[in-house]
Amino acid sequence: MSSEILSVLEYMEKEKGIGRADMIAAIVNAIKAAALKGVNSGQELKIEINPKNGQLKAWSVLKIVDSVSNPRTEIHIEKAQAVRPGALIGETIEKEIDPATLGRIAAQTARQAVMQRLRQFEKERIYDDFKDMVGNIVTGTVRRKERNDIFIDLGKAEAVLPGKEQVPGEEYQPGDRIRCLLMDIENSPRGPELVLSRATPRFVRRLFEVEVTEIADGTVKIEAFAREPGYRTKMAVTSKDPKVDPVGACVGARGARVKTIVRELNGEKIDIINYFADPKQMVIEALRPAVPRELQFDEKNRRILVRVVADDLAVAIGKGGKNVRLTSRLLGWRLEVEEFKIQVADPRALGINTLVSAFGFDPALAGRLFAIGVSSPAAFEGMSVDDLVSANFTAEEAGAILARVNGQTA
Repeated sequence: MSSEILSVLEYMEKEKGIGRADMIAAIVNAIKAAALKGVNSGQELKIEINPKNGQLKAWSVLKIVDSVSNPRTEIHIEKAQAVRPGALIGETIEKEIDPATLGRIAAQTARQAVMQRLRQFEKERIYDDFKDMVGNIVTGTVRRKERNDIFIDLGKAEAVLPGKEQVPGEEYQPGDRIRCLLMDIENSPRGPELVLSRATPRFVRRLFEVEVTEIADGTVKIEAFAREPGYRTKMAVTSKDPKVDPVGACVGARGARVKTIVRELNGEKIDIINYFADPKQMVIEALRPAVPRELQFDEKNRRILVRVVADDLAVAIGKGGKNVRLTSRLLGWRLEVEEFKIQVADPRALGINTLVSAFGFDPALAGRLFAIGVSSPAAFEGMSVDDLVSANFTAEEAGAILARVNGQTA
């Protein structure tokens, strides 16, 4: 039995990280409790396990009396003195017993109790090992997939990546390495459950904190952040140091930093922009390369109406409206995008108004003049009465028109 105990102690210490002293205490308590329920019922036992070789020893603790009424708890003075010379009545003596006498049932019960205690140790250890890692990135190996959930081996524990926390389009097979954000530790009947995520915006934010030293040391600050998992991430940054370009720091030399993060996100696009307190500047910056032609702000309802030309409309809205939603979350304003339509002036109305303003013609008369190609004062140069008559004006009308043009009164 000692070899079995020693192997359990070594395994739990090396593989599970459970201290040998804690394991010994658990095994001793379990064996003692199990033995007292079996053939050793009513006795007071003392059990020790040698931590070096796993050897188990057991003693029965007996009270020294001159007349034995209960042999399970008492021992006669003569027998006691044979074990320990000088023993006195009223004292207690420890009499070594064969561990085998503890009983087979006691051993089985102890084994079950030990396993239960081990599971409790593991639960406590998992919580202690990971409680300070919530919000950090962990790396593991995909173990299996059940329904929509992926179970991941983190080495010391198993974690779950729920379907709702996965990025659309990403597929993983058993054995694949995967990085996730440790989002939470939930208590369940089976013990602490480690919940991971790759879809939360905090995952990308944490990747930037790990990759960009200026963000980690506080020089560059992420002021606003929004993400559509698998599609695009937008973030607005500022710098406390005027010598440090916040966007350049996040992008890195030749885009090295942001490319590393994009690879981790399997090609998800990342837009990094300068942060502005003015929402007008922010919306212009956030919608690039689309260029807003007109902006209308509703301060009360925090609503922005953006109008862009037809060529920029698809870019501004994005696939399935994702870019609008993303920009809206980044700004904290409700964003609506419409097509900007250029208002083209009516040339006929423009020509008529020009003639009315210049010469005081009746609008109907000005309309007849526009119909024959007269739309400005310059068109009357070299014109004669005969020219107007040939264009279906009467001689009287023609004379009055030219007189008005030449500054004469009709």
